[in-house]
Amino acid sequence: MKRPNFLPLIGIGALLATTATGALAQATEANAPTNPLKEAYFGEQHVHTGVSMDAFIGGNRLTPDDAYRFAKGEEIMVNGSLHKIKRPLDFVAVTDHSEFMGEAYSLMTEGAPGYDDEIAVAFRTAPDLETALGLYGKYVLTPLAGGGDPHPPFFQGEEAIKTTWQKNVEATEKHYQPGTFTTIHAYEWTSAPGGSNQHRNVFFRDANVPEMPFSSNEGGDPEQLWAWMQAQRDDGKKVFAIPHNSNESKGLLFAEASLTGVPIGQEYAETRASMEPLIEMMQVKGNSEVVPNFWPNDEFADFENAVSIQRFSGRGFVKENFVRYGLGRGIKYNADLGVKPFKYGFVGGTDSHNGTPSNVEEDNFMVGSHGYADQTAEIRSTSVLEGEMQISDVNPGALTAVWAESNTRGAIWDSMMAKETFATSGPRMKVRVFAGQGFAESYDSYDSMVTDGYAKGVPMGGDYTGTEAPQFLVWAMKDPIGPNLDRIQIIKGWYENGEMKDTIYDVAASGDRLQADGSVTPVDAPINMETGEFNTEKGDPERMTVWTDPDWPPDVGAFYYAHRGTAARLPSRAPRFLHPAAGYRVPAGAPPACRGRGRGVGSGARVVAGGGGEVPPGQRGKLAMPTDWALTSARARGNSFGGGIADTLSERPVATWSGPVRSGLGMHLVLVTENQPEHLAPFGYVSLSPLPVETLIALSILLVAVEAIHRKDGIYIESALDPQYSL
Repeated sequence: MKRPNFLPLIGIGALLATTATGALAQATEANAPTNPLKEAYFGEQHVHTGVSMDAFIGGNRLTPDDAYRFAKGEEIMVNGSLHKIKRPLDFVAVTDHSEFMGEAYSLMTEGAPGYDDEIAVAFRTAPDLETALGLYGKYVLTPLAGGGDPHPPFFQGEEAIKTTWQKNVEATEKHYQPGTFTTIHAYEWTSAPGGSNQHRNVFFRDANVPEMPFSSNEGGDPEQLWAWMQAQRDDGKKVFAIPHNSNESKGLLFAEASLTGVPIGQEYAETRASMEPLIEMMQVKGNSEVVPNFWPNDEFADFENAVSIQRFSGRGFVKENFVRYGLGRGIKYNADLGVKPFKYGFVGGTDSHNGTPSNVEEDNFMVGSHGYADQTAEIRSTSVLEGEMQISDVNPGALTAVWAESNTRGAIWDSMMAKETFATSGPRMKVRVFAGQGFAESYDSYDSMVTDGYAKGVPMGGDYTGTEAPQFLVWAMKDPIGPNLDRIQIIKGWYENGEMKDTIYDVAASGDRLQADGSVTPVDAPINMETGEFNTEKGDPERMTVWTDPDWPPDVGAFYYAHRGTAARLPSRAPRFLHPAAGYRVPAGAPPACRGRGRGVGSGARVVAGGGGEVPPGQRGKLAMPTDWALTSARARGNSFGGGIADTLSERPVATWSGPVRSGLGMHLVLVTENQPEHLAPFGYVSLSPLPVETLIALSILLVAVEAIHRKDGIYIESALDPQYSL
């Protein structure tokens, strides 16, 4: 499977204390090397340190200062072991949650007010995730569920929030080296009404930042965030936001109405387009671009889909969760309103809660991304991430690249605002696209190609307004330490006769494999499964092509973007959970290789045990399933699960609940998620009496208890999370 890059849409369709430092930075920026043709700068736009309370609970005690040092190549202590990024970054934005930011001051600053409070001490000295989650449930989530103050007793009020934010600002200023390493002032606004992910990361152009960030505690509707951002703009600050994880949004990130149910109108569309120029395409919790369920014609859609996310928090697996759908809906609104509220450039990130920006290489993923929850390969292949998803669906994350004139805040922020960005799933390929007319079929140099691109067209993120079918000048270069490139694809979407449509064009391929009918002959470039070495002979190190849309109707708006690496590069590694560097071998039945993509050990079936009563403590261990079903004897299967399940599992339909079947524990329902009977999910799922879940807060409290039972007994109680699992 190919590990793709994403290329953004070609639309055709201050704190007073930082003022002096900011002025100094501006003066230094003027001396930074510049290139009017722009360079690709690689960096992280989504990472959390111990300042984020959920990261602190997970065991993270690192600070923004530590995160910046890691990004520059320093070795730091992560999850109890020394760790270092493989290649330093060009830029980083630390995006700690604004919610509960004040608590971090008391928890992490010795001598601060509240530091010696007995509850703060209990949080700080919690020996494991189960204990920490229990404290979080007792002192934060339970009061929230009752409509009370969500802040624990050691919280010191608004001044603590301001102090923590100021410390983040100071670290960001300290590490800014214009021309060499750029730090961006940023934070995350974290709202999830009804379990719908509406999270946004908020970015400032310079050190002119507010006294404190706006959090979802003050306003949980994106329109409230945008109103606050507009007030900041009115006060002279420059700010934009980036949504992430549309795959967790319950179809609401690209909905036809606001969260209050008001149909999208022109004012809403214009505000959103102004405030949110970019979208995060991929991170550790999955790819938000496409899934094969809804785009079966996309041969590369089956990549880091993290489908287990849809089984938690009452989420639905719907097409409206994915960016390609959102882009199409944006074209529809442009036809109706003359505005594209969902016109985006693309970025990638990790959302790491380890304080390790862009730790994206599979063979450097030994420390995971979420503290205690996924710190070892064994846990990553068998456990659950805080009631959110199977950790086997977690990937190392993605990377953002920005075409900017210099490695400075102003230049990088401006190019992000202009959408001249692209995202990769980790590799440092370089990709450029221009849309226009009159491009040459070849160029004497890279510089002449780029000069012509700007002279005769618009760069990625721009709007082509010509009257003839657009030409696309597309160029890509391999990661200097990675495998060669496979092909270039263009994704096109349009709105016609009341329908949103999209299609895929293969526009170039290595080795002249592009056929007259537009198909591409697959490339045979296997990797060495013993060493992880990739093929260095097949594919192209660099590729340029000029392509004209053969089906362009001038009266129909459309979006275009280059797909997957221009994207699709050759196979590069073994599965991340079993990489040789982690001391594991690839087992029989696991995916043999990934083209820079990755899937963990295959899942097969899940058992939901029930009967309305509590499972006897002595029987709990019998629900823990061995990972490799093929190597388990029939007797062992019967002893572990009950003969009725073992005998009928292979006969059950895929993706449909069936049963009941009986075991020694009671009656069970069975869901076969994939037709791979040689593998089973690593844990059983126990359905007890369903509990009413009226709000997201109540669900969060429940997840604390669920996680504790799961980690202690190897049992996951799922009926309380989704009514469909009830007996």
